[in-house]
Amino acid sequence: MKKIIVSFILLLIIAIAIVFSVINKKDDSKLTKVSLAEVTHSVFYAPQYAAINNGYFEDEGIDIDLVLASGADAVMASVLSGDVDIGFSGTEATIYVYQGGEEDYVMTFAGLTQKDGSFLVSREKIDNFTLDDLKGKYVIGGREGGMPEMTFEWALREHGIDPKKDLTIDTSIAFAAMQGAFIGGTGDFVTLFEPNATSVEKEGLGYVVAYIGDLGGFVPYTAYNARKSFIEKNPEIIKGFSKAINRGLEFVNNSSAEEIANAIVDFFPDTSLNDLVTIVNRYKDGKAWKENITINEDEWQHIQEIVIAAGELEEYAPFEDLIYTKYFKDYE
Repeated sequence: MKKIIVSFILLLIIAIAIVFSVINKKDDSKLTKVSLAEVTHSVFYAPQYAAINNGYFEDEGIDIDLVLASGADAVMASVLSGDVDIGFSGTEATIYVYQGGEEDYVMTFAGLTQKDGSFLVSREKIDNFTLDDLKGKYVIGGREGGMPEMTFEWALREHGIDPKKDLTIDTSIAFAAMQGAFIGGTGDFVTLFEPNATSVEKEGLGYVVAYIGDLGGFVPYTAYNARKSFIEKNPEIIKGFSKAINRGLEFVNNSSAEEIANAIVDFFPDTSLNDLVTIVNRYKDGKAWKENITINEDEWQHIQEIVIAAGELEEYAPFEDLIYTKYFKDYE
């Protein structure tokens, strides 16, 4: 008799658990699918991955379809063609589209990172590294006209180093191939995002000697954008998306490196949890992530100073045209 009663209780517990699971399970059919193209896949974007895994988008009725479009130009092409709803890239890309005369141009509506996300990796170990150590050296840089390369060159000029004369910067190597080229023997230095920089260091093939973000200053480095028409037609999506990203920023700014690493580990299956903790700590220590999604005019001015110094822009683009500030007041 006791066995029958115990079995009945166990079945009852299982039944209750199933009922609660069904009740609490979100109805995916009621979520709005939003396609998002990211410029690269990096731990640098931890707030975004945390927002996805922690269910912040679902809380806003959004189902994120995340795709990789390597490079800001590829992100812009995807947004302009309508292949994706929202792009995630450097804000310089929206300026290029705007000044190209596009009528339904692309606007930035939420920021994520506030510094460059790349690290300078040396082939040889250098104690007490300074930028002067780059003189006469060969550096694998980023794509010409891209923010990583322009920020790096701006930092060199600020330090009194001419990026065209005092060293050799190779901008011909595709972003995805930079790590492989360095490992293969090309260059004395390379600029890499994470987890690539840590991977090279862990293999004993290089040494992280500087964080480019500390050298370039505060800018609206990587942000979310969409066509002006999409923003106007889908205010609730933009509002909900912005809220989810802001919660992601709050999470990383108020959590330990271990908590953040555990929240995003699914996005980096080839990186160990211990390495993720190390990488997250590097970005936290470098204050890579914004406190909230807002972008101010000083940041906007500075990023354009960097682009103008690189010779990629002749005149400043208006803040009010390219930065969509409607929901900023919710987070200021």
